[in-house]
Amino acid sequence: MTVVEPYTARSRMTRANAGTRVVLKPRDLEIFKLLNRYRYLRSTFIHAFVGGKLNRFKERMGHLYHEGGFVNRPEQQWQFYNARYMPAIYENTGIAEELLEERGLLGPQTTWLLRGRMGAHRQFAHSLMICDILASIELGIRETGNLRFIGWQEILARAPEATRNLQNPFSIPVNISHTFANGKTHSAKTAIIPDALFGIEYATAGKTTYRWFAVEADRKTMPVFRSNVHETSFLKKILSYRDIRHGELYKSHFGISNLMVLTVTTNETHMNSIKELVGKITGGSKMFCFRTMPSLGDMAKAPAPTPEMLTGPWSRVGHPDFFIDKE
Repeated sequence: MTVVEPYTARSRMTRANAGTRVVLKPRDLEIFKLLNRYRYLRSTFIHAFVGGKLNRFKERMGHLYHEGGFVNRPEQQWQFYNARYMPAIYENTGIAEELLEERGLLGPQTTWLLRGRMGAHRQFAHSLMICDILASIELGIRETGNLRFIGWQEILARAPEATRNLQNPFSIPVNISHTFANGKTHSAKTAIIPDALFGIEYATAGKTTYRWFAVEADRKTMPVFRSNVHETSFLKKILSYRDIRHGELYKSHFGISNLMVLTVTTNETHMNSIKELVGKITGGSKMFCFRTMPSLGDMAKAPAPTPEMLTGPWSRVGHPDFFIDKE
């Protein structure tokens, strides 16, 4: 009689090396490059980028995690409700980063999502939201025939040398000022770091144009208004971006020709409060664009990769809706 050992599924939360030798393939390197650019990606988004048969893809991600130790599944994800039944979230390990560096594929040693900021659950959820937004836009662009996604690495590579040499090249110095209802004016020399930065190259009728975007991801954790300009708030962000526009600081700091601000919130009421403040400060602005996506704030349900972030309308204050996929 033959005795068949029962199959034991490996834990999603901890590595279990079965001794399988992992021989790296070109698609594995593409996965590592994606994770270097985004820091965190859900398996569904990774598959949307690299393609292939879904079952084979899932098996391969398991090998890269369990056997090779090339990727991590950040432990923060397991502490959210229903996480065991959602697509796993991945990030590179030092092994994958060393491989990219050896092959000249690592890119600038700067990421939007510094490792030191990843401790708190709120920070992890916020960082994941940023990645979901950017990845959705890039995936949407890949489906078009006349658009090209320009990531932060390319922007940094083209930035002035003085910016590239800064400790944090994405921190933009600004001078802000606001007169409050009590008649007092508060001013501050400060800096703003966008949650993300990207560009789109538009090719239409043989003509190439560019638009550049800062992204602000809001999980309804930041106050809209504070009675000073020193503490974090959307008031401070609006004033900072207004100074960037007025001084055309995007040109001197990044060497880009324009800048729009895309704010994604998870709550329509909160979004409307921010828009109301934009209206009070600017009277109406083409620079600030808004949309809500509640699924990005729900850690109990994973958003699906969708081009809607690219193709859908973005509302503005005092101006018609804006479509970022249109020139």
